[in-house]
Amino acid sequence: MQQTTTDWQTRYADKVTTAEAAIRAILPGRRILVGSGAAEPSELVNAMVESGDHLADNEIVHLMTEGPAPYVRPGLERRFRHTAFFIGQNVREAVHEGRADFMPVFLSDIPNLILSRRVRIDVALIQVSPPDAHGFVSLGVSVDIVRAAVDSADLVLAEVNPRMPRTHGDSFLHVDRITHLVPVDHELPERASEPLDDIDRAIGRHVASLVPDGATLQTGIGKIPNAVLAALVDRNDLGVHSEMFSDGVMDLYQRGVITNRRKTLLPGKLVTSFLLGSRALYAWAHENPVIEMRGSAFTNDPLTIARNDAMVAINAALAVDLTGQVAADTLMGRFFSGIGGQVDFIRGAAR
Repeated sequence: MQQTTTDWQTRYADKVTTAEAAIRAILPGRRILVGSGAAEPSELVNAMVESGDHLADNEIVHLMTEGPAPYVRPGLERRFRHTAFFIGQNVREAVHEGRADFMPVFLSDIPNLILSRRVRIDVALIQVSPPDAHGFVSLGVSVDIVRAAVDSADLVLAEVNPRMPRTHGDSFLHVDRITHLVPVDHELPERASEPLDDIDRAIGRHVASLVPDGATLQTGIGKIPNAVLAALVDRNDLGVHSEMFSDGVMDLYQRGVITNRRKTLLPGKLVTSFLLGSRALYAWAHENPVIEMRGSAFTNDPLTIARNDAMVAINAALAVDLTGQVAADTLMGRFFSGIGGQVDFIRGAAR
């Protein structure tokens, strides 16, 4: 029997609750995934830490998040233990002090580990857009490993934020898949671009000189990726297939430098798994059919990456030895960030 709009709207209303009430559905001893980057559900996270007194021996996992990560505060070890798939600034001290763990894993492998239940996700805390007329919300600016988590978790708790852009691709989720819905209304975290100095610009020019017209790019976030993108303004018909992108890609697309016309995989599309940048970037992503959001199992699969002709992967190194070997995950003998997607793209671009 075909459902009507009224059917899902009634079920939606029954799922609406507060963050504190939603958190009470989580049981002790469960593994909890927190949504990534600018899509971190901050009110659910805060309620879990401040109001979830019943919780004990819960493991918190995620890629990088933009919030303060209150679950790694000293004194909460009996309630929460964090395992980082990628070590962000907000959890680095806890990892170094042994109060949190790091799982060394290629980003492309994480979704399959989740879906196969080898890394079982019991609870997914996410942030989504409001539903459309058919009851589908969007995962917005973060699909990455969140897609696999919501497809496999036993319990899905979602903040519904009207400021979350509705993105296209593999980002849609029906409200029936969500256990509890928490209405919120707050701006997404922004990652401001740092001003470039002369050294940044010089590095950007050197790297940009290696990028031909028609290349498909993978870039990251930060001063050096921004410097490279700024130095590409005279190129033609560039494309993007990247695990993430920020304002620099938007700027080049609006200038007509990035067209995606010459891409051999999904031509015409900016392919990515998450966005992190300014409010202008998030507004541009809203209902933008050019942006194709995909899970990390797709964006970071080396075989998928290799289907792009003239693929150029641009990544950062923390240190280089005298033989030319680079370190990108450790610094001074300690984990700094982790593996992330760098090896995925190096392997894919080299094929």
